[in-house]
Amino acid sequence: MLVEKAILLAVAASLCTATASVCQRIGARSSETARFDVWLVFRLARRPVWLLGVASMILGFVFQLTALRFGALALVQPVLALELLFVFGYLAIAGSKRVTVKRRDWLAAAAMSAGIGLFLWLASPSGGRLHAPGSLWLLSGLVTFGVVLAALAVAFGLGNGPGASRSRRAAVLGAATGISWGFVAAVIKELSSHLGDGIGAIFSNWSLYVLVAVGAATMLLASHALAAGPLAASQPGFTVLDPLSASLLGVFLFGEHIRTGPGELAGEALALGIILAGASALSHSCLILGEDGHPSCLPGQAQIQANPQLREPGYQPVGSTHHREPQDPAVKGARP
Repeated sequence: MLVEKAILLAVAASLCTATASVCQRIGARSSETARFDVWLVFRLARRPVWLLGVASMILGFVFQLTALRFGALALVQPVLALELLFVFGYLAIAGSKRVTVKRRDWLAAAAMSAGIGLFLWLASPSGGRLHAPGSLWLLSGLVTFGVVLAALAVAFGLGNGPGASRSRRAAVLGAATGISWGFVAAVIKELSSHLGDGIGAIFSNWSLYVLVAVGAATMLLASHALAAGPLAASQPGFTVLDPLSASLLGVFLFGEHIRTGPGELAGEALALGIILAGASALSHSCLILGEDGHPSCLPGQAQIQANPQLREPGYQPVGSTHHREPQDPAVKGARP
């Protein structure tokens, strides 16, 4: 009975976080920026749909915490990977009418969700200590901060001005956001160990203030990822790298144990391969390329408008098996 409760609560958490991503993307779509803007969150907070996304994210967090009361991390986290499929469901129902979710998009999203679920199920993090040494926290924080700075340099650095690929920018910022949320989860784990010691112990512990600061910074980073480009580009980073980075930090900081037998390692490597294959397939999806205006992702008439060459008489696409008619001047001129 407890397992069923954990699964249902985890599904509810996935649905809430997917709703949060979709609402925040709708609210941030018109706020694209070619540079990092610390005031972006304050501008977005004026939009009701974006605030609805924040409320949904908080509700999802509550569902996740409750699910972990009834089930183990190795059970709950794989279910949370369904978030990516819920996002694609939203896109299929209420997305752009010019670009549809194709079967290969569903397969790519399902592969990524299944891959992260398989990885966490095989690794099954367990055991460990309640508190991590300060030196390990410092090292983890510096590494996470370095990753975020590198992502910002790639997304907003030289050669990434207003004309740069919006999809690539969203994907890079989404990956950095997922890693940052993993660090936030590790801080929450540290703080949770003090909940039974009273209010005074909570407010006197450093983890509460680090959680507020890092959580606010990560929300700002997530806002830039959602404003940068297609949701299908940023969401995989949120869904995949959050639990992966949290699991790695659990091993590094809290000494949690993961399965490292030959069979488990082979399965974990296979799971990571499935995730990468799904990400590669998704990178060529019209859900991503379409928002960048790629002609191949537009309907027939829109393709002609985007590519005037298609209007020319006798034009055949590259690789076409058709031939020009004899009356075509180009063909006539080629005859002796």
